[in-house]
Parts: sequence; C-alpha cells; structure tokens
Amino acid sequence: MRIALNLKGLDFEYVPVSKTKAPEYVQRNPQALLPTLEVDGVNITQSLSAIEYLETRFPNPPLLPEDPILKAHSRSFALAICAELHALTVRRVRKYLQTDMEIGAPKVSAWYANWTHVTFSALEALLEKRQSVTEFCFADFPTFADIALVPQLANARRFDCDLSEFPILLDIEAKCRDLPAFADARPENQTDYGR
Repeated sequence: MRIALNLKGLDFEYVPVSKTKAPEYVQRNPQALLPTLEVDGVNITQSLSAIEYLETRFPNPPLLPEDPILKAHSRSFALAICAELHALTVRRVRKYLQTDMEIGAPKVSAWYANWTHVTFSALEALLEKRQSVTEFCFADFPTFADIALVPQLANARRFDCDLSEFPILLDIEAKCRDLPAFADARPENQTDYGR
C-alpha cells in the first residue's frame, strides 16, 4: 500500500505496528494483519481494497489502465499474488505448518518455493501472452499488478527462490525499483525496520 500512496503522491503518516495481536490494533483490524489504512477514522483492511479505495478517491495519476480488458488483467494479476501466493506463504501460515503441524523447516521452505514457482510461472506466461508489450505489466506506468509483484519478488529472494525462469517479471521489477515510489516504500526504508 505504501507504493500506491507514493505513486499517487499522497501525504500519509506511517505508523509502525510492533504487535498485530495487541488489543488496540485488533480493534482497528480484527484479522490482526497488516496493513490497515485509516481514512477519517475509518479503517480499510487488505492491501488491494485499500489500493482500490485510493484509485477511486484519487484517480490521478491512475494505477489501472484505461482499457477495460487491461484493467481486468491488472487486477487479476494482483489477485493471483495477493489472494493466492501471499495467502499461502505468509509468516503465520509457515509458522502454523512448522509449529502446529510439526513440519520441519526444510519442508516448509519447499512449500514456499513450490507455491512461489507455480504462481510466478503463471504470471510470466500471462505477460508473455500480452497482445502488446508495455513498459510495466499492463501499461506504460505501474498498475495494481506491479504494486503486488515487486514485494513478492523481494520475499522470494529472502527465501532463496530461484527466479531465473522469470525474465519478464525481473525486467519489470527492475523498472519499478528505479522509481522513487517503489524505493521509498521498501521495508528497509521505514522507520521501524529491524526492530
């Protein structure tokens, strides 16, 4: 969500959350997950919902292509990451597999690598089939798809996933990483990084 806020050029207050299960945070977000976007005392949870709100409320600069088909492709691409890959590979799922299910760390790592490979393979294939190649996933500017992609590639690297089979994804990521909106949103550039 920080990427979207930055791309829109919106001023926002970043509030570090050290414990998502703390009662005061659960009041804001009953799922006890990050992020939560607070707007005029109202909380919006889930990244894509928050980004959709930003796109609706602040349409310029756009984060979706004009063309309805490309708009749908961008959303679909982002959902493949947020609703499928991310949902399977987040820390709480890995922790549950390792602790509650007593699956060893090597198998949990293999779980992560498998779902990352499955998702990135499909996304690479989707981009190979584009009718016209654009600078970013589905436009000549970053869209929902790019906003979802870049953090997941960073996560995959943290877990030593081989990304060599995904040259289109990596090319788009390199273009995104050159933009201040993406660089400024990186976790290591936040005030609470490493705490």
